[in-house]
Amino acid sequence: MTTQMAYDAVIFDNDGVLTTPTDRDVLIDAMHDAFETVGVTDPAADHVDTLLSPDLPSLRRLAADHGVEPDELWTAREEAAIAAQLAELRRGEKRHYDDVTTLESLSVPTGIVSNNQHETIGNVLEHCDLAGFDVWYGREPTLEGIERKKPTPYYLERACTELGAENPLYVGDSRVDVAAADAADIDAAFIRRDHRTGYELSREPAHELESLAAVSDLV
Repeated sequence: MTTQMAYDAVIFDNDGVLTTPTDRDVLIDAMHDAFETVGVTDPAADHVDTLLSPDLPSLRRLAADHGVEPDELWTAREEAAIAAQLAELRRGEKRHYDDVTTLESLSVPTGIVSNNQHETIGNVLEHCDLAGFDVWYGREPTLEGIERKKPTPYYLERACTELGAENPLYVGDSRVDVAAADAADIDAAFIRRDHRTGYELSREPAHELESLAAVSDLV
């Protein structure tokens, strides 16, 4: 990808970029809660891992294994994950990074596109006092939402269109973020937070950042 500058909008991933990632153990507990909601007790560890981040075929197989409808299991999963992360926010255990305040000085429109639930992003904006984003998208808590999550650029393209951006930058902290930006034919900036020490990328982003403070130098 050819690196272009003079970006006319900046879109951010949330978890690991704007806010600290949710502790994996918290999400694992939420998956157990989801299984219990649909009448499954003591699910196998690999089934818990699958429910944590399934694609649509693996969710359908998992639901069939337990004799429940896929949408019923997924609704339970999403509601449990939303509740668990809201509790983390209320306890202050999921919080924004200090360098988020540097984004207040950006002169271009900004947005958020996350693989987390749309409701969770709304909760993040409220409890982390993050204001000023012109548009934000989280994943719909539906089976269609599974297919639309990154690296599919569905929500990223919607955000670009809504912002009216012709040359936006997407800031993320994972391989799927860089892949989603590539799929949308826009530049990616990878921010290497502490939890990404030693993390290797399969695609080279246009930029690699150590802090969100560096974003202002790119617009």
